[in-house]
Amino acid sequence: MLRAVFREMNPFSQLMFSIFIIIASFLAFLVVALVVAIPVFGINQMMNIVTADMNDPQSIIVLKYFQVVQSIGVFIMPPFILAWLFHGEISNYLLLNKKVNFATLLLVVLLGFAAMPVINLTGQLNSNLQLPEWLSGLETWMKNTEEKAAQLTETFLKVDGFAGLFFNIFMIAFLPAIGEELLFRGVIQRIFTRWTKNSHWGIWIAAILFSALHMQFYGFIPRLLLGALFGYLLVWSGSMWLPIAAHFVNNTVAVIGMYMIDKGTIKPEFEEIGATGDSIYLSVVSIAFVALLLWLIKREYKPAVDEQRYRQ
Repeated sequence: MLRAVFREMNPFSQLMFSIFIIIASFLAFLVVALVVAIPVFGINQMMNIVTADMNDPQSIIVLKYFQVVQSIGVFIMPPFILAWLFHGEISNYLLLNKKVNFATLLLVVLLGFAAMPVINLTGQLNSNLQLPEWLSGLETWMKNTEEKAAQLTETFLKVDGFAGLFFNIFMIAFLPAIGEELLFRGVIQRIFTRWTKNSHWGIWIAAILFSALHMQFYGFIPRLLLGALFGYLLVWSGSMWLPIAAHFVNNTVAVIGMYMIDKGTIKPEFEEIGATGDSIYLSVVSIAFVALLLWLIKREYKPAVDEQRYRQ
């Protein structure tokens, strides 16, 4: 009876209720995490994370602990709760019940590598964003926020040995790939597709929110494009596993790339492939390969999704 009420909600009500569940889940996980952390790390160490001393290894461990908790509490748990309330069959609502074949997964892996130059180029163009003079205060705040986020990410990625690398892959690639796709593509994209009665609107609105939530304004455009890419992979294939795989590959390549740069295995220019004057031609090649791979993936699953069912 109670679940019937949630299933009959209009899209706006579902969106508002989803935000409530996300906040409630985050707070619940945060409270539990604090209860566990105080005896494990000590009250003094917990107070120290307020200042977030990036030179203190113990503070970094605590920050990573809360990063994992946040990923689970904000992104992973809410979609399962919402799927159960909105539909009843979790795997069906989140499109987890359709498998993908190995050949398509291979195409997704190739897609992750092929997209790197054009993503780097859009990131470079985005980083040159300049706001009007009357918005100089906002621009300063955006740059400061971006610098702090970049500093935290760089600190997280700087590890010694394969144990630290594998944990970073788990924290930065695996958990976000699962959680962010379940939430943004599985729930939010579906809500806006229902609301607008158009899959394209659902994909792009969810992609905008996906990019905005990261609060990294000078990487907004490439993250927006990735979000849209993940959204189309979901609609074309009818399987959540494809955007999860694409998201995981994208983040894993970045984590491993930064690790190898830090160890001197590859040059720092790896991060700028396709964005510099002498490699911009690679972005053109990248666009061609991405288009080809997307066509192959779409053809593999055509027709993939029952649009009417997806909008319900």
